[in-house]
Amino acid sequence: MNDAPAPQCVICPRQLLDHETGRYLCTLCEHRIDRDLREIAGPSGLYARLCLRIQPGQRGGDGPAVSSSPGARTPVNEAVLSLTANGGIVSTLETWVEDWASYGLGVHGTGGRLQHRVDQAVGTLRRNLGRAAYRHPALDEFAREIGQIVRQAEAIINGERQPRQIPVLCPCGTVRPVTLNTDGFTCRGCGIEYGHSEALRLPLAERRAA
Repeated sequence: MNDAPAPQCVICPRQLLDHETGRYLCTLCEHRIDRDLREIAGPSGLYARLCLRIQPGQRGGDGPAVSSSPGARTPVNEAVLSLTANGGIVSTLETWVEDWASYGLGVHGTGGRLQHRVDQAVGTLRRNLGRAAYRHPALDEFAREIGQIVRQAEAIINGERQPRQIPVLCPCGTVRPVTLNTDGFTCRGCGIEYGHSEALRLPLAERRAA
C-alpha cells in the first residue's frame, strides 16, 4: 500500500487532484495567475491606467509626460513612474519571459513602446502558462511577483498609500526592490534566500553604483 502523501500545489496548500498529476500548481491557481496577467495588459488594463497617473491630467500612456505649459512643470508621481518606466512592470514581465524561454516556453519580445512590450510579454506568459504548470519549478515566485504588480497598481489607482520601494543589491550584482513589509525573497541571479531582516540589511543599489 502506498502511503506517500499526494503532491501539493506550490502556491496554495491544496493537494493536486488525479487530473493534475505532474503539475507544479493546481488549476485554480493557474486561473488566478491568468486573471492577474489579463488585468495588467491592454488599453484598459492596470498598466495603461497607471500611465494616466504619472502626472495630474495626463492622457498618454507610454512613459513620462511633459507639461502642457512651457514654463510650468507638473509634479510627477514617483511611485507610478517607478512602476511604469523601463525597469518597472515591463522589466519584471520581460525578465520572466526570458526565464521561461530557457524552459522552452515562448521567446523574448522584439521591443517597441512600453505599452506594446507589456502587452507582448503578458501575451507570451498567458499562452505558455498551461505548459509552465508542468515545467517551471518557480511558479510560486512568479505568482507572487505578478500578484504584487496587481496589488500595487490597484492600490495606486484607488488612492491607497504604498510603502516605499528600496532597490537593494545582492552580492551577485542582482538588484531587487524591497519594502519594509517584504517577507523575504530568493535572488533570481544566484539563488540565495534572504529573510526579512537579511533583505533589509543588503546594501542600497543606488549607493553602490555611485
